[in-house]
Amino acid sequence: MKATRSVLLICDAAVKQILLTLNEKWSFILDDLDDHHVVIKADDEYRVRKELEVELEKNTYSLEGQ
Repeated sequence: MKATRSVLLICDAAVKQILLTLNEKWSFILDDLDDHHVVIKADDEYRVRKELEVELEKNTYSLEGQ
């Protein structure tokens, strides 16, 4: 049996919620430790970081005209 390599991600609660939503699509979370720590499959780390970046871009805003 092959062992799955893992990566510990540390994040704030808002990012954790995004990760949980993404996990529903791709099932990359191995262990949900607490509000700020999650263990994911190492093979999925790059994709998870890229998808998280896309999601965070959607949630940014700017205050123009001030």
